[in-house]
Amino acid sequence: MILGAALLAGCGGNASSDVSAADNSADSDTSASQGEIVVDLVESEELDFQVVQLADNLENPWGIAFLPDGDMLVTERPGRLNRVSPDGSVTPLSGLPEIRSVNQGGLLDVVLHPDYENTGWIYFTYSNPQGEEVTTTTIARAQLEGDALTNMETLYVQDPPKEPGRHYGSRIVFLEDGTFLASIGDRGLRDPAQDTQDDAGVLLRLNADGSVPSDNPFVDDDSVNDAHFSYGHRNPQGIIRHPETGTIWAHEHGPRGGDELNLIEAGNNYGWPEATYGREYDADEPVGVDPDQTDRFVEPVIQWTPSIAPSGLAVYDGDAFPEWQGNLFVGALAYQQVRRVVLDGNEVTHQETLLANELGRIRDVRTGPDGFIYLLTDDASGGIFRLEPVE
Repeated sequence: MILGAALLAGCGGNASSDVSAADNSADSDTSASQGEIVVDLVESEELDFQVVQLADNLENPWGIAFLPDGDMLVTERPGRLNRVSPDGSVTPLSGLPEIRSVNQGGLLDVVLHPDYENTGWIYFTYSNPQGEEVTTTTIARAQLEGDALTNMETLYVQDPPKEPGRHYGSRIVFLEDGTFLASIGDRGLRDPAQDTQDDAGVLLRLNADGSVPSDNPFVDDDSVNDAHFSYGHRNPQGIIRHPETGTIWAHEHGPRGGDELNLIEAGNNYGWPEATYGREYDADEPVGVDPDQTDRFVEPVIQWTPSIAPSGLAVYDGDAFPEWQGNLFVGALAYQQVRRVVLDGNEVTHQETLLANELGRIRDVRTGPDGFIYLLTDDASGGIFRLEPVE
């Protein structure tokens, strides 16, 4: 099968499924796949590959991280963290905090400390109940002993809490200096993204222990929260540091159109909701002004209209697909696809659509330590998939 290349004109949106709350106990009937080839040949523009399913029956998996022993950590949004072996067997882990899984909230991203073998820290984000009605995007870390999380520490709690169960953001990326960035969405409320004392609609920068770096862009500005790195975001669900250039890339959902891919720099305001290419869901009226009509905000490098609802972002830096070195890979919930994005410096020169409507809604994309590309599908019976080259 040959999958067509996409035009640079973009797409946005906020496709998301609702899942009822579930406890985070170690009881699970998750079954395992044994590496079944589910798509035997994809003839992309640069190379041919196949798709192998590693595990299935995961309930709305959201984030994936790779342990040094070859196992994977995979979150399920209803509130489970699983250890998945290379043969696809799934072991739920105990020791998670209380998690409120409602609408788009739940257990979300998971990443390892860059010096995991010495520190043992696992970082994760989740929707934290704060009373009966409100929740926060919360960042925590813990260590793994057997099948249990121990020594858990809460690093950051979004302030103030919000009632709607939407737009948690919740991706984490470590930077070269040992600090990390974490995204918090606007929680579906729009205006807080321009409120510099509100954590909604921002990227945070924190030290590994959750403290605020002394060189954050707003530490000398009393009108802005010291932890804020950038603001004016809607719902960023993908963020990476490019290993070759050191640049930081993030994408975020627009409303009806206007999804954005942004080059992230300290202190920038990315415009939501005052400047956006998106439109109102009901009235089909513009939300704010077009970003190219004002110089008050940073314009996206590209925007997607109609929406692809981006989630998960990886830069390819492995050996299995040399033709894809340095390309970005974007998961898409809408149109159920992976978007390959070609960069020339800080410009997007080309895009290709892969796996459209083949696997389902793509929630996360990661480059594995083996050089293969891994995908999670967002479904009540979602799975883990791996892209492998075909000679």
